[in-house]
Amino acid sequence: MHGTMVDRIALFGGSFDPIHNGHLIIARAIAEQLGLDKVVFLPSARPPHKSPDSLASPAHRASMVELAIEGDALFEFSDFDLSREGPSYTIDTVDHFRRELCEKADLVWIIGADSIEELPTWREVDRLLDACRIVTAARASWEKTDWGALCQTLGEARVSALRADIVRTPVIEISSTEIRDRLRAGLPIRYLVPAEVRTYIEQHRLYRNS
Repeated sequence: MHGTMVDRIALFGGSFDPIHNGHLIIARAIAEQLGLDKVVFLPSARPPHKSPDSLASPAHRASMVELAIEGDALFEFSDFDLSREGPSYTIDTVDHFRRELCEKADLVWIIGADSIEELPTWREVDRLLDACRIVTAARASWEKTDWGALCQTLGEARVSALRADIVRTPVIEISSTEIRDRLRAGLPIRYLVPAEVRTYIEQHRLYRNS
């Protein structure tokens, strides 16, 4: 991290394979609604819930994130999750930024609605929920969440905090999977990703082969 000390920071981790307009729209919507100073995009080298073999290389995914957010003062890129060994556990990332930023910073971790029910499987989830606010970008699927089951594993206080931090965001039904499928089928991805990212994908012939 560099620059002046900021107080309200969101960390947005993901495989970003590739980053798309939905990621950017959701990040800005959350930042505006919560009054955040910065959103840090953290491409993960080895997301614990995904097979690394299917991902584009860390260098390509990092380059696409940097191109996508270039010139936007609200957004920042970090290679922290790419530059360390082992799986990219959220608690390790949050601990790192907590040390970097000072204890007083209001630290937010952004997840998609489809990740809420996975939270009990996350490493040291109780400590994670104490270390930062988990803010959920609400999509259609979040209304199906089984809150009762979550209460049994996480406790009612933590679940009520999670529910209070569900942020309504524009429903952008774009997925990285869909983009990769379109590329393999020879279909255009204009309007789905920033123009700079589309150019990069074309130049490097990414996602052409299954």
